[in-house]
Amino acid sequence: MLYLIGLGLGDAKDITVKGLEVVKRCSRVYLEAYTSILTVGKEALEEFYGRKLIVADREEVEQKADNILEDADLSDVAFLVVGDPFGATTHSDLVLRAAKRGIPYRVIHNASIMNAVGCCGLQLYKFGETVSVVFWTDTWRPESFFDKVKKNRQNGMHTLCLLDIKVKEQSLENLINFILNRGRKIYEPPQYMSVNQAAQQLLEIVQNQRIRGEEPGQLFHLNSKTSEGSALQLQHQTITEETLCVGLARVGAEDQKIAAGTLQQMCTVDLGGPLHSLIITGGSMHPLEIEMLSLFSVLEDTSESQSIDGL
Repeated sequence: MLYLIGLGLGDAKDITVKGLEVVKRCSRVYLEAYTSILTVGKEALEEFYGRKLIVADREEVEQKADNILEDADLSDVAFLVVGDPFGATTHSDLVLRAAKRGIPYRVIHNASIMNAVGCCGLQLYKFGETVSVVFWTDTWRPESFFDKVKKNRQNGMHTLCLLDIKVKEQSLENLINFILNRGRKIYEPPQYMSVNQAAQQLLEIVQNQRIRGEEPGQLFHLNSKTSEGSALQLQHQTITEETLCVGLARVGAEDQKIAAGTLQQMCTVDLGGPLHSLIITGGSMHPLEIEMLSLFSVLEDTSESQSIDGL
């Protein structure tokens, strides 16, 4: 049996009782180590679980999955994932590979950022499509995800932005050297995108769209009936420096931090160490959402914050 076990978001104790029981009896236990991190390291997990863990990096999971599935039809193998096992699509691939080999599998779920993000007070059913914000380089500065943010805001939906993580990755120079000379693989230090970095990239996209003559937000139509018949009302749902956002850090940990402020303020707010996430609000909010965000306010008087007086 292949077990996919969620570890939650905080530390070693966030694993479920059911998950811990399975870990203790499995013949091999893999720890997925590239889509997210806990606040504690591998050694702390091994001590609490009472088991040695095999670290599975991206290459192992995506290119050498057969190593993980080896003998899983004869004995129990556990694959541990920070958050929930299906928070990353690559783990669906592992299930499909197991199914093709006739290996039974079982999933033991846990909290992930996809539901724990509700800790800021924004209602989960008012979130639209989630987007990923990646580190820009000198030659690669993608903006396509911003269309999804605009569509969400057009529909009054919040957008959860998952921020980039780079773990055990090679620079282009080191990759070329490895390919040409078959030398030793040299990896770059881990990088975890902060709310500040994400906000700065988003502001640059907003500014780029203005320069191109585009409105950084969708124009949508609201139909309303009048005595004269059907009249067309237009309303802008633009994304600007003053758009209300929420920054989150280390959700699920004892030192988790939340800050509500404008997109401009997200460029400088101090949320501490990783992992970070960013929410771009949908503009229209329920009174309970407004009251909850007031607990985390860093807002000053701005055009958008006027409507959430008290933040």
